[in-house]
Amino acid sequence: MKKIIVIGSSNTDMVVRSEHLPRPGETVLGGGFMMVGGGKGANQAVAVARMGHPVLFAAAVGKDIFGDEAVARYKHLGIDTSYIIHKDTPSGVALIMVDAAAQNSISVALGANNELSLEDVMPALDTIEEGDIVLLQLEIPMATVEACIGVAAAKGARVILNPAPAAKVSEAALSKLYLITPNQTEAEILTGVEVKNETTARLAAEELCRLGVKKVVITLGSEGALLYEDGKSEVIPAHKVDAVDTTAAGDVYNGALCAALAEGMSLREALRFATKASAISVTRVGAQPSIPSREEVDNF
Repeated sequence: MKKIIVIGSSNTDMVVRSEHLPRPGETVLGGGFMMVGGGKGANQAVAVARMGHPVLFAAAVGKDIFGDEAVARYKHLGIDTSYIIHKDTPSGVALIMVDAAAQNSISVALGANNELSLEDVMPALDTIEEGDIVLLQLEIPMATVEACIGVAAAKGARVILNPAPAAKVSEAALSKLYLITPNQTEAEILTGVEVKNETTARLAAEELCRLGVKKVVITLGSEGALLYEDGKSEVIPAHKVDAVDTTAAGDVYNGALCAALAEGMSLREALRFATKASAISVTRVGAQPSIPSREEVDNF
């Protein structure tokens, strides 16, 4: 099995549930509150670990209780934390509101995540062997993301970018990717194509491949995901479940996808596996607490 290196953010999520999301200037009296581990990078690393695959996590946390508790939690899950560094800046924090329809609104204070540099990550990148998988997101500086893509691709890694939160990525970086996994909004930001259905998703995927990406997966929420490779597309359908919180669904999807690919599954098989994992996650509250075990996914 190939090694998986996740490079990204580590946050502490503070979650409030209420009937509806507040409008500007409105105060909404919420219900439950929870404080749990989050951050797109950490969520994806935890998802890989819960799928039973070894994972190395490169990230930055603060010299505070949030950072200390996060690293201890990752170690407990079996994640290799050797490449997590401690900065003088406070650890990242996310404030998350979830409504009765399972929709969310999130505000993130990046903290130490915003100081993660290529120099910080190079020790992890130095461990890459041909065919390893490197997974990145966009909650760390874009300059670091794009530099890591270049180094990892040059070393023969399969580089996968989950371009979230939505932002433009340079053509130079896109051209080095093995796979990109935007949702509809992120695909539109990257390509200028408004993604509303399978037809427009294919148009956006074609544009991403024109920019140099080898394979594209555009997630379409409850409609599933469109896979585009070698000039052909197909939709991998989603599973119908009663969603209560979609906070980390995309992160679970990406982590499970990488675990499956590292085990030798085909891309289509890996996407079906990831679809099951994310379907389970949306039936639970919280980011990392929602991530299922490998046994749960296999039995779904």
